[in-house]
Amino acid sequence: MEFWKRFWVLVTHLLEITTLSSPGGPDHDQSPMGLAVPAGYPVGPAFAPPVTKDPDLVFKPPGRRHDKGDGSDFKCDYTAMAELGWAPCSTPEDRSCWLVNKKTGERYDINSDYENKYPTGVTREYWLEVTKSDITADGYTFTGATVFNESYPGPWIQACWGDRVVIHVHNKNPDRGTSIHWHGIRQLNTMHMDGVNGVTQCPIAPGSSFTYNWTAMQYGSSWYHSHYSEQYADGLVGPITLHGPSSGNFDEAADIPLLMTDWRHGSVFDNSDAGKKARKIGTILLNGTGDVTQFGNPPWKNTSEIPEPYTLLFDDEKPGQTPRPKRYLLRLINTSIGSTFIFSIDNHLLSIVSADFVPIYPYMNTSVLIGIGQRYNVIVEADPKASAAQPLDSNGNYWIRTWTADNCGPGVRNKSKTYMQTGILRYNNASTAKPQTSAWKDISLACSDEAYTSLRPVLPWTVGDPITNKGNPQQMSVVFGPSGGQSLPDFPQAFIAFRNVTGDVLQFTPLQINFSDPIFLNLDNTQPWNPLWQVYPEGRTNQTDWVWLAMTVDYGAGGTTEAHPIHLHGHDFAILQQAENTIYTPANVRVNRLNPPRRDVVLLPANGFIIIAFKADNPGSWLMHCHIAGHASGGLALQILERQADAASIWPKASPAAQTAATLCSSWDQWVAASYTPTATPLPDDSGI
Repeated sequence: MEFWKRFWVLVTHLLEITTLSSPGGPDHDQSPMGLAVPAGYPVGPAFAPPVTKDPDLVFKPPGRRHDKGDGSDFKCDYTAMAELGWAPCSTPEDRSCWLVNKKTGERYDINSDYENKYPTGVTREYWLEVTKSDITADGYTFTGATVFNESYPGPWIQACWGDRVVIHVHNKNPDRGTSIHWHGIRQLNTMHMDGVNGVTQCPIAPGSSFTYNWTAMQYGSSWYHSHYSEQYADGLVGPITLHGPSSGNFDEAADIPLLMTDWRHGSVFDNSDAGKKARKIGTILLNGTGDVTQFGNPPWKNTSEIPEPYTLLFDDEKPGQTPRPKRYLLRLINTSIGSTFIFSIDNHLLSIVSADFVPIYPYMNTSVLIGIGQRYNVIVEADPKASAAQPLDSNGNYWIRTWTADNCGPGVRNKSKTYMQTGILRYNNASTAKPQTSAWKDISLACSDEAYTSLRPVLPWTVGDPITNKGNPQQMSVVFGPSGGQSLPDFPQAFIAFRNVTGDVLQFTPLQINFSDPIFLNLDNTQPWNPLWQVYPEGRTNQTDWVWLAMTVDYGAGGTTEAHPIHLHGHDFAILQQAENTIYTPANVRVNRLNPPRRDVVLLPANGFIIIAFKADNPGSWLMHCHIAGHASGGLALQILERQADAASIWPKASPAAQTAATLCSSWDQWVAASYTPTATPLPDDSGI
C-alpha cells in the first residue's frame, strides 16, 4: 500500500507502562563562540568579517547591546550584495525590514517567502568538541556529564539570514559515539547534514570528527543537541540564533538566549546503583543555573555553593523624541528531556512574535507555554504593571518563573512551592535583593499549546488537498497502553511506538535504527525495509504535493494520559486542526486550510488529535518523533522517506557526500570492533535516537 496515497491516522499508544526516567543534563557558559577554539584547530576566516568597501553591509544584529572590543563580536555581513545596491533597513521602529535595495526598492523582510528567497551572507565556521566534564549547575555536581567545549549549555552558534554555517564536531568522549542535530533547520536538499545517527549518518566515533554544513534559510531561535540515544540529557545542547527580521519592534535584545531545562545528576548510560541514584535528583535550570534544594522530599542537599539565579538586566530609560518604555527581545528555548514549561515574568506582559522559526502576528499574554523543542521569541517592555494584587518591587527586582505544565511528560517531581522562581529581572544592576513580587493570577498550568487562533503566521500558507485515495485511509497508530508483557529480545527498553493498523491486525513495531547502516547510504534500496527502521517510503509525489497526517492518542484501558511534543525533521508543517478531549472520527474533522498555525514541534493533546500537513518538497528520510527523550528512546519515532528516487539521484553511492558518510561509518565500525565493552555497545538497546 503506497504510503503517500493515504490520509494517515496515527494513534499514540503506550505499550508498556515502563517509566524510562530520562535523566537530563548541565555548568554553564553560554557565551557566543568567538576566536577561542579548541587546541589543534585552525582559526577559520569566518570569525573576522572580510574587508568590504561598503561598511553599511557589515553591522551588528538588531538590538545587540554590548561590544567587547576584542574582535570576537558578531556582525552580519552582506558584502556579497553590495554592488547590487542592498543596504540594511532594520530600525527600532521597524524591525520587519532586513535589507532593502536602494536601486529597485526590493526588500528582504518579514513578508519574504523564506523557503524560496533569502539573502546572500557569508560562511560562519565553528568548532565543537564533545567532552566529559563535571558540571555543577545547581549546587550538586553531575560527575561525568557530556558537554560541548567543556561548558553547559554549549556555545552560542549565531548566523544571519542567508549565511552558510559550517560546524566541525570532534568527539573526545571516550565511551560513546555522537551525532548532532540542528533542530528545526530546513536542510533543503541537505538530508545528510541533519545529524541523526542511523538515519542520515553513522555516529561520530570517539576520536573522530565530522563537519556539518547547512544554509540559514530561516531566521529566529533554535538549538542543537545530540541525537545519539538520550545523550543530550547528559548535557549535549546549545542555542542557535539566526538573526533576521521580526514582526514586533524592539530596542535591545537580551545578551543570550534563555534555555530552560529539567536536569539530572547522573548519565543516562550509567546503570550502576550510584548512577541510578544520581538520576533521581531532578531540578530545573534557566540558562544553566538552578537550586537543587528546591526539589526532593525531603529537599535535596547541595554539595557546593548554590549559584545565583539567572539575571536579566533592564533599564527604564525612555529612548526617542517621544519617550516610551524600552522594549527587549527575549529568545525562549525549551531544551528539556521531559518537561513542558510555562514562562512568565512578574508584573510584565509578553508580546509573542514567533513560534519556532515562524514569524507570527504579535499577541499579548502574561505567560507562554513552551513544549520540549519549541521556541518563542517574545518582546517585553521595561514597564512593570502594578495592581492591588501585584504591587511593584521597591528595589526594581522581579521573578522570572518557569513552571512545569501538568500531565506534559515525566518532568520533575517533589517540587517546593517556590521552585518556579528560576531567574530575576533587575532594573538596578547593583541590587542583590531577592524580588518581593507575586506571580500573575491568571496563569494556567494545563498542558495545551498556545491558543490556536493566536499563532497566525505573517507569511500565509494555503494548504492544498491531501494525496489520498477515495477508499478507506490507511491507519497508523501509536497506541500506549498495557502490552500484556510484550517485549522484544533485542530491544529491552521498547515500550512505545507508532504502529500500523491493517484491518484488525495491530503490530507493535517501535523504531530501532542500526548505527552502522544509515538510510542515507541505502537510498537506492528496492527491497522491503527492515521493519524496525520504521521507514515509510513514497514514490510518486512531487514538490507541490501536500501530505496530511492525523495523529491521535489512545492509551487503552488503565493507561495514564499525557501530551506528546511531536517534532518533524526537514519541514515546517501546518497545523490544520488541534483538538483536545475529542476522539478522531471523520465527523470531528474540521480543518483550517487558510493560513493555519505552522511550526516544527506541536503538542499532541492527551485524549485528542492533531492533523498536520507539509509539502513534499525536500527529498530524503526525515525523522518524526516524540521529543520526550524517554519516549523517543523507547521507540516512538518513524522515518518519512520523501521522494526516494530524487534523493537517490542527488546522493548516488559515488557522490562525495555518500563517500564521506561511508568513511564515517568505517571509523565507527573500527571503533566498535576495538572497543566493544559493556559501556560501549555496538548496537543500541533503545531506539538509538
